Amino acid sequence: MSRKVAVLVAGSWGTALASVLADNGHEVVIWSRNQKQVDEINNDHTNGKFLPKVILSDRIQATSSMQEALKNAEAAVLAAPSSAMRDVAAHVGRHLEPQTLLIHATKGFEPESLKRMTRVISEEIPSYDPARIVVLSGPSHAEEVILHCPTTVVVAAEDTSAAEEAQDLFMSGYFRVYTNPDVTGVEIGGALKNIIALGVGMSDGLGFGDNAKAALMTRGLAEIGRLGVELEANPLTFAGLAGIGDLIVTCTSRHSRNWNAGYLLGQGKPLAEVLEHMGMVVEGVKTTRSAYTLARSMNVPMPITDALYAVLFEAKNPKEAVEDLMGRVRKHEIEEVAQAAASNWIQGEDT
Repeated sequence: MSRKVAVLVAGSWGTALASVLADNGHEVVIWSRNQKQVDEINNDHTNGKFLPKVILSDRIQATSSMQEALKNAEAAVLAAPSSAMRDVAAHVGRHLEPQTLLIHATKGFEPESLKRMTRVISEEIPSYDPARIVVLSGPSHAEEVILHCPTTVVVAAEDTSAAEEAQDLFMSGYFRVYTNPDVTGVEIGGALKNIIALGVGMSDGLGFGDNAKAALMTRGLAEIGRLGVELEANPLTFAGLAGIGDLIVTCTSRHSRNWNAGYLLGQGKPLAEVLEHMGMVVEGVKTTRSAYTLARSMNVPMPITDALYAVLFEAKNPKEAVEDLMGRVRKHEIEEVAQAAASNWIQGEDT
């Protein structure tokens, strides 16, 4: 059954998700502040800045009016950068109809408040039931989704029926969707993997090889789990699509902005030059600052995040940062995450 779905905004990921929805027969209205981009999508059926050489379905229409995009929409997909989510959500709240399913597909924390995106959206749209806010995450590059490459993601919401509604909306022959009730874990995994991808890219830029890459990914997953468990996420989530799945694709793919940014840093490029070269948002940079601050406030050890923070914001030499990681005091491999998870399980049993 065809449904009207609004997608906000018209970046690479928003456009790719709009394409999935259009392929499923839905009427898609994608919103952008940029009238030139709106005209290009409507007249040429392209979004050349973000997804060059791709022809979009004529089921996708664009508008610069958020009210028009959301009018009679049965679902709204928010794919704004994390730093812009509060502003976009505030505008959405003025036009959102009560029955509209709300889905966000953004991986990161709000830089100033360190809050997850569902918290930000809930604060800006207080009339909307927070249990029905759905997060979509997992190993999914827009450049492959738009070409119908097989992709599997996860949708999470406290309200199971909302997650299942989002699952039905997106599920297709090339876009498989699982559900998960662990909103916190899915958001944490999606955000923190970008930090590790920066580190892996930096290691590759330094020419440190596959052994170092495997170590950073493995120990990076331990860091993600350690902070996630402290924030009351289910540790099993990090063994799934939003955890190790997203980590693998972001650390190994040529499409990964975070890996590419890290690679350039490893080759000695300054951060400002790297970001200018990328031309699009590199979520891992802001997320590194957020995770560093959050981990310190909670006394959670995150050595890879600490090392990247020093490179990005304290001008530390990338080679020295990696060497410092290798020279850390000896540790047991099975440590804090398992202990914290066991502690949380026991406390849960007691209550």
